[in-house]
Amino acid sequence: MHDQLAASYPSHLATLRERADRTLVLGGFDHLLIAAGTPLRKFLDDQDYPFVANPHFRHWLPLTDAPGSWIAYTPGQKPRLIFVQPRDYWHVVPAAPHGYWVEHFDITIVRSAAEAIVLLPDGSRAVIAAACPGIDSLETSNPQPVLDYLHWHRSYKTPYELALMREASRIGARAHRAAEAAFRAGRSEFGIHLTYLAAARQTDAELPYSSIVALNQHGAVLHYTHFDRTPPAHSRSFLIDAGASAAGYASDITRTYAAPQAAEFQALIDSVDAAQQGFVAMVRAGQSYPELHIHAHHVLAGVLREHGFIRMSAESAVESGVSSAFFPHGLGHPIGLQVHDVAGFQQSEHGGSIARPEGHPYLRMTRVLEPGMVVTIEPGLYFIDMLLAELRDKPVSADIDWAKVDAFRQYGGIRIEDDVVCTGGAPENLTRDAFAHHG
Repeated sequence: MHDQLAASYPSHLATLRERADRTLVLGGFDHLLIAAGTPLRKFLDDQDYPFVANPHFRHWLPLTDAPGSWIAYTPGQKPRLIFVQPRDYWHVVPAAPHGYWVEHFDITIVRSAAEAIVLLPDGSRAVIAAACPGIDSLETSNPQPVLDYLHWHRSYKTPYELALMREASRIGARAHRAAEAAFRAGRSEFGIHLTYLAAARQTDAELPYSSIVALNQHGAVLHYTHFDRTPPAHSRSFLIDAGASAAGYASDITRTYAAPQAAEFQALIDSVDAAQQGFVAMVRAGQSYPELHIHAHHVLAGVLREHGFIRMSAESAVESGVSSAFFPHGLGHPIGLQVHDVAGFQQSEHGGSIARPEGHPYLRMTRVLEPGMVVTIEPGLYFIDMLLAELRDKPVSADIDWAKVDAFRQYGGIRIEDDVVCTGGAPENLTRDAFAHHG
């Protein structure tokens, strides 16, 4: 892995420098300054929230824990890293930079975030920084034309980025295998969560997002992050949506499992899984993502019909909003340095926004797929009390087998999610490849 990163990093950095050169010319700036950021302080406290570095900083460097540090880039010059290494015996001080990337930077080590700011170059500066202690005083923070340009091009992953995303997927798959075994052993949600962390060898704060570990009817809560401490009397179903990080890059994986006695639920999982793999196969250059989302609604409506939940045609289930009651979120989103990566709606490198299709307010991507993009494909079918209650009051209610629907509430729902690379040909499924690796 290390050799692969060492080999692919120089061309990744060259790509970032080219993009920076172009956006600085477009915006009329001399320098690009990127702050890692500093941790936010808890209210009325002397403790900080877990530190999350600026994604733009992590784009240039595999440094996820360098609070107060800066990248300063001036076209035609070697990029600079101003690295904060405090004199401190209270905390673990960040190790001096080392590894395959350091030779590509001029590195200056300073003792404080304030010292780092003093060393930033003067002139016309495009500053990319979050509002955080010690940084909010700088001028021209986050100029929109610069962000639009960099976000648009961040949609196209370099080979170096894909190598890190494969690694994040391998770590995630390994942890998912352990979580499934913990479910089969009858552990609580909290117990399964601890098993996942141990197998990933990452803390909660290091994961790219808060894990969803849902047993039985909890699977119907789309963002269930509660973690019951005691196991249910009977574990019938298990939905886990959990990722992992590799040098600041995310994986985002969801799997749903049925207990051995829940054969009817397993049959529905199998149908959603087959549908999901069909959608993955359509992640190809030129495919409109919103059209793929609408296609998914038709296929999932067909699954509902095939399993006897609805009696209407798939077309009328989609048109009347019935499919949205069972599948109320988007098919997926861009992923990379952030779980919900940037520019999912962007019209061009100059900004703009592409509207979501009517009636689909939660879709997180409206672009046409192109080589180098990585997206999630995560269809679901859920039995959500609130949405089902609304459906019962509509005329289409007569075409729904409510006894069958009620029998499935105890399972919560199904979501199956893979991270998929759009290439010039067949898609690369990072998630399935990683599960095959950890077979």
